[in-house]
Amino acid sequence: MESLVERARGIAAVCLAEALPRRWTHVQAVGAKAERVAASFSEPDGAVLAAAAWLHDVGYAPALAATGFHPLDGARWLRSEGFDDRVAALVAHHSCALVEADERGLGDVLGAEFAREQSPVADALWYCDMTTGPDGQDLDVVERLAEITSRYGPDHIVTRFIERAGGEITAAVRRAEAHLTAAGRQPMYGADRPS
Repeated sequence: MESLVERARGIAAVCLAEALPRRWTHVQAVGAKAERVAASFSEPDGAVLAAAAWLHDVGYAPALAATGFHPLDGARWLRSEGFDDRVAALVAHHSCALVEADERGLGDVLGAEFAREQSPVADALWYCDMTTGPDGQDLDVVERLAEITSRYGPDHIVTRFIERAGGEITAAVRRAEAHLTAAGRQPMYGADRPS
């Protein structure tokens, strides 16, 4: 029987690999990082984390983009495909998506449809996403936030979102790093960064 993580990995590949190869590169690195981080959690938390990481950007797939806001589009599609509600909600709220949803006039919709989990698992998902660059490179969260604002430019909605959410994102990443350290694991961007 196919595991939750195997199913998530396969679906992400089908949705993103051909249509959005650069996004797929990012997702592969986030998913692989989450699988390593998942070892610091008991089950089912580890599997939920890894599955949500593989699926966090599935809403970018052209066939799934309904509202144009990838966390909401991805979470809705996952729910329609029978995915675990927790996985869908983690995807819906990954990396402080509620703040970006508010910028897009979708905050009430996202909040009403998907419960926001505030937990070490949610922090770990944000950590995996927000310490991984668009080409799969490991970055500190501060570097990642700067990369995003540089890529989108000063007047873009994503830049406004990052300016509003940067403190909350950084705090979640630092909590996840503390969790990893307490579990005897090195944060991934440190140990895995090439010299």
